[in-house]
Amino acid sequence: MMALTMWPRPLRVVLGLLVLLTSLASFGPSAQAQFKTKAQFAFLMDADTGAVLFEKNADELMPPASMSKLMTLEVLFKALKDGQVSLEDEFYVSEHAWRKGGGPSGTSAMFLKLNSREKLSEIMRGIIVQSGNDAAIVLAEGMAGSEEAFARMMTERAREIGLKKSTFANPTGLPDPDQLMTARELALLALHIMKEYPDYYKLFAEKRYNYKRYKFVNRNPLLYLDIGVDGLKTGYTREAGYGLVASARQRGRRLILVINGLKSKRERKEEGRRLLEWGFRNFKAFKLFDAGEVVGDARVWGGDRFYLPLVGKGEISILLPRFGSDKRKLKAWIAYKGPLKAPIRKGDEVAVLRVRSSNAAVSEFPLYAAVDVKRTGIVSRGIDSLLHMALGWIL
Repeated sequence: MMALTMWPRPLRVVLGLLVLLTSLASFGPSAQAQFKTKAQFAFLMDADTGAVLFEKNADELMPPASMSKLMTLEVLFKALKDGQVSLEDEFYVSEHAWRKGGGPSGTSAMFLKLNSREKLSEIMRGIIVQSGNDAAIVLAEGMAGSEEAFARMMTERAREIGLKKSTFANPTGLPDPDQLMTARELALLALHIMKEYPDYYKLFAEKRYNYKRYKFVNRNPLLYLDIGVDGLKTGYTREAGYGLVASARQRGRRLILVINGLKSKRERKEEGRRLLEWGFRNFKAFKLFDAGEVVGDARVWGGDRFYLPLVGKGEISILLPRFGSDKRKLKAWIAYKGPLKAPIRKGDEVAVLRVRSSNAAVSEFPLYAAVDVKRTGIVSRGIDSLLHMALGWIL
């Protein structure tokens, strides 16, 4: 059960936000209302705070086309990290993979040779840079025996990392009524890949990949603009339209963008650039708490103190629009599984500060124990239990 504690010193959170709001310039109509995009689906988030800067139909299921290969790659990255496969492993190119995803298919292909064997390191880069459907099918057959079995792995893994809506029928993103994702979940998947597999994430920035006699050029048009983009994946089918998952870093800030349902490559490039530049230009970090400042307290059971002061890791800041004219409202609360049980060591992560903005976006900040809490004797714990049962969270 998650407990919300706002007394006594957790009132610091509310007071701190009130001070923040009175000291900032007034914010105008929602920044989102001032921005329009041709994309049918769009989602823009700050990678560090999780703040949502823009969304349009972000939770509606849509055909993701080749952007779903990010899930294919996540399954591969996880297997590599766990030692289940090696980049030196060789996978067989079946007739099914060759016909459905290779040269004869007329789709994006790595042009793997029928009945050959290819190293996993080459297959991986063929998926990332060239978006090879043959490479994705060869990977699926090599790891799971078939596309269908691998697609089940993809859906199961999606649930494990918190993607609740996405479903997969193949590793390629080729049209299928069961191949569906949301823009929000694509962004969360991109963020997960960046955090969990930083070494493999670097491959998404490769602009060119030479494989035998073929010279492949990365299909991500934003990689070639000077706006800090270093990944991730494009997608296109007639049903889905043109889409893109991108991540960019400028002046220490990283944004993640998803767009889909555009009419042309040109629209995809222009809308992607516009959204990212708008996000970097129109939002600014505002400090809520200094490094080491006590944010609030958590109730402790069986310890040598009733309340544990909580601090962030460094200063705590939230992204808000730079410009506007009418006031925005923020709500904040501290959540933790409570009461916390002693002993607790200074620096233990024990709670989270959640801040909700007027557009319902929630930013989360881990909170840590500011001091040690020692465990008390059985008599003190008994009294503490009685007080907790009688008064609950009033204490």
